[in-house]
Amino acid sequence: MCRAIPRIALPGVRAGVFFLNFFLVITALYQLKPASRSLFIEYLGAVRLPYVWIAVALFMGIFISLYHRLVSRISRQHVVMGSVLIFGIVLLIFRIWFIYSGKSVAVAFYVFVDILGVVLVEQFWSLVNSIYSTREGKSWYGLVGTGGLLGGVTGGGVSALLIRYTAMKTNDLLISAAGTLFIIFTLTVIMGRFGLFCEVDESRPVRSPAESGSFSGFKHYLILIAAILLLSQLISPVIEYQFMNKVQSAYANIDSRTEFLSLFFSLLSMVSIAVNLLVTPLIHRVLGPIAGLIAQPLVIVISSVLFFLNPTLVLAGAVKIGDKGLSYSINRASRELLYVPIGSLLIYRAKAWIDMLGYRLFKVLGSAMILIITGLVQVPSRVACLSLTTILICGLWLLLIWFLRQEYKAINLT
Repeated sequence: MCRAIPRIALPGVRAGVFFLNFFLVITALYQLKPASRSLFIEYLGAVRLPYVWIAVALFMGIFISLYHRLVSRISRQHVVMGSVLIFGIVLLIFRIWFIYSGKSVAVAFYVFVDILGVVLVEQFWSLVNSIYSTREGKSWYGLVGTGGLLGGVTGGGVSALLIRYTAMKTNDLLISAAGTLFIIFTLTVIMGRFGLFCEVDESRPVRSPAESGSFSGFKHYLILIAAILLLSQLISPVIEYQFMNKVQSAYANIDSRTEFLSLFFSLLSMVSIAVNLLVTPLIHRVLGPIAGLIAQPLVIVISSVLFFLNPTLVLAGAVKIGDKGLSYSINRASRELLYVPIGSLLIYRAKAWIDMLGYRLFKVLGSAMILIITGLVQVPSRVACLSLTTILICGLWLLLIWFLRQEYKAINLT
């Protein structure tokens, strides 16, 4: 039985607490991301990144399947508490393991961090979605999500400051992140005791084919949305590969490399916040969500052309920000608006398919594409070939958005 204290369980107060919770989750993650990337480059080199991305996709599929079975048997609150506590302990074990080993632990740690990021974010939103009603969610999800963006800025900034101004090294960021996870565990316990995990039951009659999960009326529309999402996953490894290779060339020292990556991830989050607050509302109000979808591939094409002409770290970073910075902001918001004409059940099924199969499959295909291209061409031509591949895929991406525009107009006229 859920026993809530009414004044504490007000939606606004809960939103503030969840804002803090999500802030801490992303703060911990953005302490680990630069460390895992820097350590992998140190022991194996950026050229081997496609192999670990394939490993991440395979292990992620197995782990997420087991995780979903666990969630179906245990309450969300206990799953959150248990996973956060276990992840924190495992991080401390990794810190000790790094003392005695190098290559093997760097690979395992990279895979672990990517799994940790997916699990913590997925279980957070799963918990939030079960607690807020649809009406409350429309009012408070923006605030809650902003906590994650600020966590990205803070996590990267804190990591850089710890590396530069304290005796801590890259490996020690695992201890800092573990401490953040233990704070989340404590906050989750407190939230449970104050009744903030009372779930809502929103059962309502089915009123349309879309709400009943009928696929036929939206077949082409959903296929186009899925294709656009999957193309973004296909080029994301290519952009990451180019960026990390430039980082490796520019920063030979592991701690300097970690500091740079921390500051870069912090900047990426700041760009996402700025775009969310200043650009996204304006474009949606004046031009609509389809124009918002165009922003990401268009910026990637322009920055990729510049990088092709002058392959520097600065321009590689610009391509990376165009990819992830816009993906987390205007592209995400525009994509969610595309789902508005579709019923909730059909949205759930479509997203589940894309997340469980499509994302991982196309991440593997993107990694395999890098291995094929880099294996077939000589070193001086690799950057050019990869950039041309990115530009061509973005061209197809923009073409699909044009077709999606026609479907979107047709659906909204019916």
